[in-house]
Amino acid sequence: MPREICPNCQRPPKVCYCSALVRIANCIKVLIIQHPLEQKHPFNTGRMAHLCLENSELVVAEKLSEDELAQLLAPSSGLLYPSLGWLPPVAPAERSELEQLVVIDATWRKSKKILHLHPVLQRLPRISLEGGLKSNYQIRRSSLANSLSTLESIAMAMQQLEPARDFQAMLQPFERMVALQKRF
Repeated sequence: MPREICPNCQRPPKVCYCSALVRIANCIKVLIIQHPLEQKHPFNTGRMAHLCLENSELVVAEKLSEDELAQLLAPSSGLLYPSLGWLPPVAPAERSELEQLVVIDATWRKSKKILHLHPVLQRLPRISLEGGLKSNYQIRRSSLANSLSTLESIAMAMQQLEPARDFQAMLQPFERMVALQKRF
């Protein structure tokens, strides 16, 4: 018999975080390209971000066709990704011109693969988070310093892009998930 899960957050009922979800009416659309291995991961913060943002789209794929990607990137898009040496230099995204924030939800290794498979993503204007970043993600660890979860990254970037809204509220379900996981 299959294990019971919440249809919304895809978590077992005892660790469901849906009671802490918020809905934020964001102007800049957030497109989350999620690696298929993240879709079923129990700590799927890309899905959590999608559930919190009214203007978002979650696409699960490692490889998209040129037509699919062109359609997804039709609005003026910027990529949320660190400025790493192997990426081509691009201009920073201009907040006034940005209609869509593209986010890759994957491990660092898998996100690099998605970027290698989609050179058009590498050429998008980039938004990089700066400073001493500290994640509250106590369940999963990253191999890179200053790493944040997908949800934390989106909340921080959107707060910079749309300062009139409270994107920090998106951290409520994240904090609930972490607290529930530590309890069980």
